[in-house]
This record gives sequence, structure tokens and C-alpha cells, in this order.
Amino acid sequence: MNKKNLNEISSVISTELDIFSEKYKQSLRSNVGLVDLVTKYIMKQKGKKIRPLLVLLSAKLCGSIDERTYRGATLVEILHTATLIHDDVVDNADKRRGLPSINAVWKNKISVLMGDYLLSKGLMLAVDGDDFDFLRVITNAVKRMSEGELLQISKTRKLNIDYDAYYRIISDKTASLLSTCCEIGARSATQSEEEIKALREYGENFGIAFQIRDDILDYTGNFNVFGKTPGTDIKEKKITLPLLYALNEANDKIKKEILSKVKSSSRKNNLSDVINFVVDNGGIEYADKIAKEFAAEAKSRLSIFPGGETRGALEKLLDFVVDRKK
Repeated sequence: MNKKNLNEISSVISTELDIFSEKYKQSLRSNVGLVDLVTKYIMKQKGKKIRPLLVLLSAKLCGSIDERTYRGATLVEILHTATLIHDDVVDNADKRRGLPSINAVWKNKISVLMGDYLLSKGLMLAVDGDDFDFLRVITNAVKRMSEGELLQISKTRKLNIDYDAYYRIISDKTASLLSTCCEIGARSATQSEEEIKALREYGENFGIAFQIRDDILDYTGNFNVFGKTPGTDIKEKKITLPLLYALNEANDKIKKEILSKVKSSSRKNNLSDVINFVVDNGGIEYADKIAKEFAAEAKSRLSIFPGGETRGALEKLLDFVVDRKK
């Protein structure tokens, strides 16, 4: 499934997405020249807009899209953008969505402050709209995202990650915000706790499938398509599901050899040796199977809703996530 398919999914709420885009753009405006300059640059870094799409589709599935829905979608997109800016500083990344990252252009100090500015803008948006239920959900997501990052750093230093830790990391780092998108969308349109819970769990499973697919692409992706050099996770000593599975299938001697190559992945051939080890030992196939299981679990959460184009769009979005090439 490619960008054309994503456009077909988005067409269900194309008018609403256009309205959201304008409101998001307006929300980033500032009367401080430097801030306005950086936010205009941010707008050029066009992503897939998965998160606002989830908010709007969740609201439509539960009732209708209104001003509160748009505030929720803007809130999560602002928060997501803030975390990406901070992530690029932490990772010393020089590219974001095919363009130089904020820290590559304006250095770390301005990048950190811009991330803080965006976070405060998002929180003020919720406060001004009296969306205190959104604040409760979003602050929990921020806490989980921070804990996930710190747990990953801890495990990366020791290279002692297991399945439980891996799923905790990706659930907190990635799935928490996608789950939040669905919950905020639902809360903007209904008071039914059953529907809110169903969409929150849809988003959680969606997010885990999304991240596992990302982890697969780190082994199989093409730089020109994915925008990220294959093996980046290995260079950063991150043990993700494809490698974790392959290591658990190997004997102690091989496992020790591969972990040694991960520790010194910058050395000639070590990176390709680790990638080949994962491919040859079924790591890609296993991770793909697990991603599809989480996608199926996410789809099952939609069963309480009537069929139709909105539910169909959320189901197709899952297919897009597990089949995407970038």
C-alpha cells in the first residue's frame, strides 16, 4: 500500500483535513520573528499526518467532527512535532522528512527552545478551550513517551533487552501518542466510555504495529524511499524485534558474536553481518507476522461500531501501516 492508498483513506475526511491544516498553521504563528521563521520551516517538513487523521476519523466514527475535534487534532500534532524536534537533538539527526533538521539549521539551543515553545502552545490551546480531559490524556502520553525513551537508553547501554522490555518501550514511545489521538477524537464526539475505550485500544495496537513495521524497515528499507539509512538502529545499538527474535533463536556462541558486532557496528562489515544474520534467521518474517497480529487486534476493537466508510478507512489505515515501504 502506497501514498495513493493513504490519499484514498484521507478522502473520507478531505474537507475536514483541509480545515485542520489551516487551523494547525494558524496555531503555530508567533509575533517573535525567529519563532515564526522556524515554524514556517517546520510546515515545509510534510509528514503523513497519521495522527490528525486518527483524531478526525475517530471523532467521525463516534458522531461528528467539531471545533473541539480540531483543537484535539492540533494539540496532538503540535505535541508530535515538539517531540520530533527534541528527538533530533537527542539523536544528533541532521535530516527530517528529506530536509535538514531544525538542529542542523539552527543548532541545538534553538531546537530545544522551539520544542518547549510548541509544547506550551499545545497545552495553552487545550486550556483556552477548557479541554481538561484532553490535558489528562495528553500529559499521560508525554509521561509514557519519556519513560519509553529512558528505558530504551538504559537497555541500549547494557544490550540486555528482552521481549517484555521491547514491547514496553514501543508501547510507551510510539503507541501512547497514537492511542491518545484516537481517544481524544472519540472524547470530542461522544461520552460513551465503551466507544472511547475501544478506540483507545485500537490506537494502542495500531501504534505497536506501526513501530514494528518501522523496525523492519530499518533492515529492509531503501534510503531513497525510506529517507533513513538501513541499519540506523543497529548503529545506535537498539535491539528491535527482528534482531531480538534472531538472537533468541541462535546458540550462545553466535549470540555473543552478533552482540559484539552490534557493539562495534561502525567497523567494516559488522553492520552488514548483523543485517544478514537477522534476514537469514527469520527475524524479518517473524516481526512482520507480529505486526500483522497487532493490526488484526486493532481491527477487532472496531467491531462495536457499524460498518461504513469511516470504519473502513480506519481498517485500511492499518493495512497501510503494516504494508508501507517508508
